Amino acid sequence: MMDLSGISIMAGVAKIDITHTQSERLDDPLYANIDASNVNDRLYVKALVLKQRDNMLVFITVDAVAIAEIGTIRDSYLEQVRNELQDSLNIKPDSVLINASHCHGIVCADVAERTIQAVTIAFQNMVYVNVGVGCGYEDRIMENRRIQLKNGREADVRRAYSLVPDEDVEGVGLIDAEIGIIKLERQDGKPFAVVYHFSCHPIQGVPNGGNTADLSGFASTAIETSLGGSVVALFIQGCAADINPISYKSVENPPNAESLGNLLGLSAVRAINDIKVKNGVELKVTRKILELPRADLVREIKLLEKRQKDLLNALQPTTLNLKSFIPLLIKYKLSPEYPLDSIQRYLHEENIGVDHLRRLDRENRKNLEDYKKNIHAMEELTRIQVNLGLLKKHHKRNVDSGEKNVKVELMGIKVGDFVLTTFPGELSVETGMNIKRRAKNKFTYVSGVTNGYIYYTPTAKQLNNIGGAQEDSDCFLAPEWQDLYEDKAVEIVNSLKS
Repeated sequence: MMDLSGISIMAGVAKIDITHTQSERLDDPLYANIDASNVNDRLYVKALVLKQRDNMLVFITVDAVAIAEIGTIRDSYLEQVRNELQDSLNIKPDSVLINASHCHGIVCADVAERTIQAVTIAFQNMVYVNVGVGCGYEDRIMENRRIQLKNGREADVRRAYSLVPDEDVEGVGLIDAEIGIIKLERQDGKPFAVVYHFSCHPIQGVPNGGNTADLSGFASTAIETSLGGSVVALFIQGCAADINPISYKSVENPPNAESLGNLLGLSAVRAINDIKVKNGVELKVTRKILELPRADLVREIKLLEKRQKDLLNALQPTTLNLKSFIPLLIKYKLSPEYPLDSIQRYLHEENIGVDHLRRLDRENRKNLEDYKKNIHAMEELTRIQVNLGLLKKHHKRNVDSGEKNVKVELMGIKVGDFVLTTFPGELSVETGMNIKRRAKNKFTYVSGVTNGYIYYTPTAKQLNNIGGAQEDSDCFLAPEWQDLYEDKAVEIVNSLKS
C-alpha cells in the first residue's frame, strides 16, 4: 500500500444536536418571537478535523447567532472549548476555528461540552481523504438591506422598525453571490464532508415561529441528503452584516427559510458535483492578533439627540386621527379630482358659482400631508431611539475599557486552493469583496462572526451614516479600523499562497 502519511490530509467529521428544547421564553429580544419548546428543525454543532504532518485545523460551526456577547452561548465558550481540546487531545488553540452561522436559533445550555464531544469524535475517527475546491453561485435568496437615500444618507431594512418612504429611496447595495466550497472524499471515492462559505443573514424564520437553524440549516440538510451516506455539510458564514434574506419585510406571506435554504443547498450541490478532488493538497494555518481603534461616540450621540429633538419639535397638530386619516386617504387616492362626491356635485357647484367642495379638498389635502409628515417623523423617531441606545451602550463600553484599542483575532487557513481569513465582527459585503479583489488566490473567502464577537463592523463610509442604519450604530470601532483590517487580511491570505 502507498505511504500517504507525508502528503495526504487526514480528516474526521462529526455533528451533534445542540437544540434547546425547554419551554420557557427568553427575555432577549433576539428570541422575542421564538418558543424554544416548539422545535421546527434541529440545531447542530459540527466539527471537521484536518491533519497533514504536524499541521492541524479544526473547523467548528455552530447554529447560533454568535459565540460570545449576544445570544445564549456564554462568553467563556471559546476559551473553554480551546483549553479542553488542548488538554484532552493536544490540539493547539491556534488551530481551532469556530464560526457561528448567525442564525437566531436557541442552543442548549451545555453547548460547550457538546462541541468538545463533536471534535473528539471527529479526531478519533480520522481517515485519509482527497480534497477538491471550487465555487457555486446563488443570487435568488438574498438582498442588500441598506437603502441609499436621495439626501445622501442610508437606512436599513429590519423587522424591528419601519421602512423609509419609497419616494426618499435612490438605490440599494450589492450582494456577493459566490459559494466557496471545499469537497472532501474518502480514498475510495465516497463523499465524506463539505465546507461551504456564503454571505447572508440566516434570519428568515419559519411559518410556525419555532426554533430553527434557518436557511443555512436547511441548505446543509439539502447538501447532506443529496450527497447521501454520512456526509456532513459545514456552513461558514461570510460577510453578511448588510445582507438580508430576500423579501425579509414581507407581511403578505409567512417567513419560510426552508425554501431559501433549499435553493442555496441545491446551488451548492451543482457546484460540488463538478469539483474534482485530488491527493496531496496543502494544509496551512496561521493566526494573528490585530489592534483596532475604538471610536469616540460623543459627537455622534449629540447629533442624534439633536435630530431627535428637531423631529419632536416638527410634529404638528392636525384635525385628523388614524380613524379619519385612512378612509380620507383612500378617497383622495381613488379619485384625486373628485374625492368627496360624484362629478355631478362638483359640476353643479361650478354652475351656481360656489367652490365649497374644492375649498374642503384643499383643507383635507393639507391635513393629509401634515398627518403623513407626523407619521414619517414618528417612524424616524423609533429608529433613532434604537440607534441612540446602541451608541450610548458602546460609548460606555469604550469608556469603561480604559483603552484606545481593542485586540481581535484573525485566522488564515489554506486547504488546497481554498483560502479563508476570519474576523470576529459582522462584516459588510463590501469589506469581503475588497479583500477578495486584492487577494492573489482565486478561491479566497472572508468570514465574520468567527472566534469571538465584536458586534457590527461597518465600512468607514457606512460609519459616516451613524444613526441612520442600525449596523452603523451597533459598532464601537473608529472608521480607521477598515483599512487596518483589510490590509492585514490581504497580507494573511497572500502569505498563504504557495
